Amino acid sequence: MPVSSDYRPDPRFAALGTDFADVVAPADFPQTILRHRNDRAAATAGLETLTDAEWLAHFGRFEALPDNQPAPLAMRYHGHQFRTYNPELGDGRGFLFAQLREAGSDRLLDLATKGSGQTPWSRSGDGRLTLKGGVREILAATMLEAQGVPTSRAFSLVETGEQLVRGDEPSPTRSAVLTRLSHSHIRFGTFQRHAFFDRADLIGQLVEHVVEVYFPHLSGEPDLPAAMLAETVKRTANLTARWMAAGFVHGVLNTDNMVVTGESFDYGPWRFLPRNDPAFTAAYFDQTGLYSFGRQPEAAFWNLQQLAACLTLVTGSDGLVAALNSFDPSYRTALQAAVRDRLGVASAGEAADVELISTLFRAMAEAGDAVRWEPVFFDWFGGQVSEARAMNGVRGEAYRSQGFAAFRDLLARHDSVRPERLTAAYFQNAEPEELLIEEVEALWAPIADGDDWAPLQAKLSRIEAMRAALA
Repeated sequence: MPVSSDYRPDPRFAALGTDFADVVAPADFPQTILRHRNDRAAATAGLETLTDAEWLAHFGRFEALPDNQPAPLAMRYHGHQFRTYNPELGDGRGFLFAQLREAGSDRLLDLATKGSGQTPWSRSGDGRLTLKGGVREILAATMLEAQGVPTSRAFSLVETGEQLVRGDEPSPTRSAVLTRLSHSHIRFGTFQRHAFFDRADLIGQLVEHVVEVYFPHLSGEPDLPAAMLAETVKRTANLTARWMAAGFVHGVLNTDNMVVTGESFDYGPWRFLPRNDPAFTAAYFDQTGLYSFGRQPEAAFWNLQQLAACLTLVTGSDGLVAALNSFDPSYRTALQAAVRDRLGVASAGEAADVELISTLFRAMAEAGDAVRWEPVFFDWFGGQVSEARAMNGVRGEAYRSQGFAAFRDLLARHDSVRPERLTAAYFQNAEPEELLIEEVEALWAPIADGDDWAPLQAKLSRIEAMRAALA
């Protein structure tokens, strides 16, 4: 196979042994129809030179990549689901397929699947993924990457020719297998499984693996578990702040859906905010609003507490408590940076940044349906240099309100960062790219009705233009 010189296999997880994963076989699908290949992501792994036939062999039939993991591994983990502990979890419809080094950064990358067949952890599930679910994950990951959120990338989507029955959508429905590219799939729940069985030895082994592979700068720390937790706290705080700045609601913030490296992944009932609404939920079954938009920082911290509880089996509590206590200041700092990045402006000092953000969020809430979330950041990108563009645009009247007048005064104190970005064609549009649920359904309809993928491809191209413009 014609891999490029950037292809550098480095399968590390398998060395942990059979306490951490089970060797499995992929499903034998009746068809493999390539629907999406992310060549920009593939270039970071040295795989962009694959022909479509080779791509399907590796990401439809899951033939092993050269010198990589010889067989797929279904990872073992437990987790709290809506804060109820579930010891029956694990990779039930996916597996770790390969690991390799990222070109440029040298970070370890995982190629892992969703919908690749049954495993020992499937329970009564069929191990499959709907084609619509795969399309939704492509959209979510692509949009979040454009907005600067640490996220897995939708690497490949292959339609598999099976008809699935699902209770939450019209059935039968088409099936697919998704491959995602991420920097880790070691979940908080990976630690929880070993704590459940009181295996301090395996928790210690996992801590050493995480530090060696993902956080090598911590290798000299005297309290390695606490140091690892502190790094995960910082990364989780940053991830949560980036969700909030993007107006993104993950929907299912269970401990098995959060990884130690602080990346967003596994997109199920996600939503983007139509407007500033802290009570907005993504999942219809989230009846209490546990994972609503405004409660995401609380959910992330609760999950970190469960990870810390696992680590008490291998270290004292003082360092773990100190690590947990760093979440609030880390989150505040990360939120300031995230909102500044979304506005394209520099810091004017912490006090000024806090005042700017609180005033902006308050003005957005007061405006209600008059201003949607994403257009505010589009209109005011670059700060004061965009005032004429914003005030003369379709939301100009809303920006003349008292709340936004206060925001405009505060924004004038912040210098623009790389204002030349405003010359991109993207900023000449009247409206930004958004991804509200109505558009997601509209993009799926032509695929479902006539196998027409052109609207989806056009949307992905526009999101790519957004990513390039924001840089």
